[in-house]
Amino acid sequence: MGLTVAFGGKGGTGKTTLAGLLIRYLIEKDMKPVLAVDADSNANLNDVLGVPLAETLSDAREMMKKDVPTGMTKDIFMELKMEQAMVEGDGFDLIAMGQPEGPGCYCAANNLLSSLLDRLMKNYNYLVIDNEAGMEHFSRLTQKDVDVLVLVSDPSRRGLTAACRIAELVDSLPMRVGRKILVVNQVQEPPDQWPAEVGKIFSNGNIYTMPADPLLAQFDREGKPTSRLPEDSEMVRAAWALFDKIVQEAQKS
Repeated sequence: MGLTVAFGGKGGTGKTTLAGLLIRYLIEKDMKPVLAVDADSNANLNDVLGVPLAETLSDAREMMKKDVPTGMTKDIFMELKMEQAMVEGDGFDLIAMGQPEGPGCYCAANNLLSSLLDRLMKNYNYLVIDNEAGMEHFSRLTQKDVDVLVLVSDPSRRGLTAACRIAELVDSLPMRVGRKILVVNQVQEPPDQWPAEVGKIFSNGNIYTMPADPLLAQFDREGKPTSRLPEDSEMVRAAWALFDKIVQEAQKS
């Protein structure tokens, strides 16, 4: 079984922490190797996973413009730099898109990311993508099939509206999304009823809540990798229940 899960949503909602926890979950369930893709220009998935990040795809692209050694083709040079940009973790490999510079570089970096993914995906059974914190990246992610799109929001109306807009945008793109789910994070108490727009886009079976776990805030303050929360923490217990359902549904399809 292969599985591609993409995360998106408004910034600060905890989508990167959830992506990191999913990577940990897959590894613990012996569903590996996992390819982790940080497709956010403000890369911090490595911090969540607790691994260093030396180079990014945008670094490789800039080096290709300036420093291709004599006698080496750009393709070979880029392949070498891509290998150097890969971070090997325990059960996963991480590649980060990085921060593009200059006008038009978003498209160039995304094209580079897509080209790399096309080559890498066949080597991995599981792919977890942490996307740009908003709709911009989804408007360019037209060449990938996604089994599950996890849209993460906080309980605010603004966060929920952003998640709904991303879901609607994805429907208009030439890409296959097997299932869209909404995860409302940092919930003190689930509401009796979600706003009408949420209920219209996400059925009840595709809306999940995550608790406001004080231990998560403590890990953040202390600079600890949030993917390493203890297994008995509220966040991990709730996330594992969600991931169990995601994997079970994927196995049925």
